[in-house]
Amino acid sequence: MNAIAATIEHLPHLGETLALASAVVWAVAVILFRISGKDVHPIGLNLFKNLFALLLLAAVMPALHKSFFPDATLTQTGLLLLSGFLGIAVSDTLFFMSLNILGASLAAIVDCFYSPFVIILSYVFLSERLSGWQLSGVLLIITAILTVSRKHRGEKGPISRKDLIRGIILGILAMLFVAVGIVLVKPMLAGVEIFWATGVRLVGGTLGVLAFLPLHPKRREILRPLLDLSNWRAMVPASFLGSFLSLLFWMGGMKFAFASVAAILNQMNTIFIFILAALFLGEKATRRKIVAVVLAFIGAFLAAYPF
Repeated sequence: MNAIAATIEHLPHLGETLALASAVVWAVAVILFRISGKDVHPIGLNLFKNLFALLLLAAVMPALHKSFFPDATLTQTGLLLLSGFLGIAVSDTLFFMSLNILGASLAAIVDCFYSPFVIILSYVFLSERLSGWQLSGVLLIITAILTVSRKHRGEKGPISRKDLIRGIILGILAMLFVAVGIVLVKPMLAGVEIFWATGVRLVGGTLGVLAFLPLHPKRREILRPLLDLSNWRAMVPASFLGSFLSLLFWMGGMKFAFASVAAILNQMNTIFIFILAALFLGEKATRRKIVAVVLAFIGAFLAAYPF
């Protein structure tokens, strides 16, 4: 088993392949999370997916001969826990709130802020260069957001302007926190085991949600839908794809590829989510949405590509 794992780690373009696979799997998970979010509170959904993924990791790691306690420093462990708190507990909760308000296709456009945040933070903290093309990409993403948030006089839509702006702000904050979380641990990923690192981040995210939950005035209402097995039909596959498989692929992409290149391929989820939302959620693919998706994706490409 270890020999197979070692062989896989030396495959050409492994990081790029994992980053693209993460985008595909995450796109499917977002559609399922959108369905789950109609009946389950974002905090409850975040807690469920984290616990589900942790249980899967706990079952899979011994079978793959992965240690729960590798030779890692306290600094590495602490940074991974903090990364999980920011990138999972905080970011995913904000993302689910945004997803419930905006719907999958609009949330996918806002999701394009992930690449600029990663590349800007990488420039500041990891000394990766920032070019004029990348700045142009950021401006294109902002243009895409303005395109979908602007309404013509007399135009009506399923989302009020107030909720639209609120959903966009929540989505942008979600992308900021997840970018901070991954840039925090990017320099050390090459020296740690990926399953263990994923597990520690999940622990950090789960503990963050559990610490906040008792303080929430509607904690019972948040937890009650998790006991309804009918909600599990969407939550279980969404959690498997989004919190287990996609997260492993995402971490692998960040480990074996440059952060900027992995971010580009991760951003392909924008296209996948938009298509799946139109096919399975009935979200209308208006001309304005299509233009915004194209602008946002080109912007994400320019922002992340190392010209």
